[in-house]
Amino acid sequence: MFAYLVRRLALMIVTLIGISIVIFFLLRIVPGNIVDILFAAAGYVDPSDKVSLERSLGVDQPLVLQYLHWIGGLLHGDLGYSYVSEKPALEEILPRIPITARLAGLALLFSASVGIPLGVISAVKQGSRLDYVLRVVSLSGLSLPSFWLGLLILTASVAWFGDIPIFDPNPKTWGDLFATYGIPAMAVGFRSSALVMRITRSSMLEVLRQDYIRTARAKGASDVSVNFHHALKNAMLPVITVVGIEAAFLIGGLIVTETVFNIPGVARFLVEAIRWRDYPIVQNLVMLIAVVVVLANFTVDMLYAVFDPRIRYSD
Repeated sequence: MFAYLVRRLALMIVTLIGISIVIFFLLRIVPGNIVDILFAAAGYVDPSDKVSLERSLGVDQPLVLQYLHWIGGLLHGDLGYSYVSEKPALEEILPRIPITARLAGLALLFSASVGIPLGVISAVKQGSRLDYVLRVVSLSGLSLPSFWLGLLILTASVAWFGDIPIFDPNPKTWGDLFATYGIPAMAVGFRSSALVMRITRSSMLEVLRQDYIRTARAKGASDVSVNFHHALKNAMLPVITVVGIEAAFLIGGLIVTETVFNIPGVARFLVEAIRWRDYPIVQNLVMLIAVVVVLANFTVDMLYAVFDPRIRYSD
């Protein structure tokens, strides 16, 4: 087990190094840089001022030196300064992380708590009217873009209540927390819940045909025991994989959701930083997302051994 953990840790480090190299040089390859954008916004270009600004921002140095300077600061906890706000990047990013984390956590909780039970019910009631209804609902969830669903929710809120939900960045109670994040979380989690439901249904149908399920029924086990204790536990591996992938890539769905609902989170801030070519902000946010993805995949691998005792990570 120890050797496996060491190998996984080494692979995670190599992956993050590769991502850092790709994102750093891709940002420099894209036409236009922060200096050109700032001078274009000002409406004039003074060559001497432009050279001075490039020198002060450090973008006049060779790309390799810029990369090494960024990585060195990253290892020491120095994320650099935002080119736009001229504030430390850490001060710009830290306040937005809890907002996105709450939204992503609620969306993931909604998708798992709704998708898994409905998937089990759909598999148990295979061929019934309820099964067809749930399958239509899941197909609708996979077909509706999260940004369109968010706009539909805002339009319905205006039509029914005369206003739109106001975002509160610091909810005081659990009720305020749900009122603030609940609707955006359900909007972005609806598609994930539909995917989880379909995966749960297909996995459950495969497990319910196994011999040990028939043996459990022959021994007089109740339907609840058979469906949730015997079948669901053995059908969870594909579901865990999907939930882990959705947790890792949920940030992609949050970009449009935070924009639609005017939520000042990490995803929306990333889009603004890319538009302004704010290199320190973009680089550090992408690395943060990469760390989340890598840790989510590692957590999924560890959960395999928890749900299936046959899986052992030997040395």
